[in-house]
Amino acid sequence: MSASEKYERGMVVRRAVLGDAHVDRSLRNVTDFTRDFQTMITEYAWGEIWTRPGLERPVRSLLTLAMTAALGRWEEFRLHVRASRNTGATREQIKETLLQVAIYAGVPAANTAFHHTVEVFAELDKEHTS
Repeated sequence: MSASEKYERGMVVRRAVLGDAHVDRSLRNVTDFTRDFQTMITEYAWGEIWTRPGLERPVRSLLTLAMTAALGRWEEFRLHVRASRNTGATREQIKETLLQVAIYAGVPAANTAFHHTVEVFAELDKEHTS
């Protein structure tokens, strides 16, 4: 598969998971300095990994939450909590994932992850009722 095919496939998945508004905002903010990075993550993260047949999208979503929580990458974590509404990962599954994070990555990481998750869920609930 060519790089442009990976990019196109990746963009479809990226938009499906993160939403058009987020992706459009990211693309508007691309600079000459960041262009290659944006292309790389679209081709490889979204076009190669998220499109592989071995794991369903909700599982990939939960794994991403666990890893970003374990690494303390809170901006990315919050983005993927928000994206869970598009991936099919349920709130119950997210809770169970964060309990797993507590055991394998530490209680402080899980505590912060629960805090961020509650905030994002409140934002999503507010958007849904508005």
